Amino acid sequence: MKPLYVLLSSFAVGNLIIFIFYKSMNWSLGGNIAMGIMLIFTAIGHFAFTKGMSVMIPDFIPYKTPLIYLTGILEIILAVGLLVPQYRKATGIILIIFLILILPANIKAAIENINYQTGEHDGPGLSYLWIRIPMQILFIAWVFFCAVKN
Repeated sequence: MKPLYVLLSSFAVGNLIIFIFYKSMNWSLGGNIAMGIMLIFTAIGHFAFTKGMSVMIPDFIPYKTPLIYLTGILEIILAVGLLVPQYRKATGIILIIFLILILPANIKAAIENINYQTGEHDGPGLSYLWIRIPMQILFIAWVFFCAVKN
């Protein structure tokens, strides 16, 4: 839920700042700024909670720790790409694919009650999917409408 709060609060503040400076609304720009901030926020988690996040990765995937670092770096690159107009659409498409590809890790974490911060099996469990899957769909739609379609 924290990424959703970061996204929505960044969207509100970003659009307020855009309105103050440009005296008009640019919902797409505000949406891309907010998604970029959220991606930076989640990327920090890849470096702060590497052990816990590596436990979330399905067992058949090797090199879990380097993959966590790599995806954290990718999130930072995607955050920047959303802010560069000539790369925005391509970045949006890559980000949508990325959001789809990471969903199995979230499903595994829910099924196995994995706490992404500690790697222990005391996480929220299957009920988390009732929030996480719609949230993931929202993130994908957000990127589509703010970066790809625009």
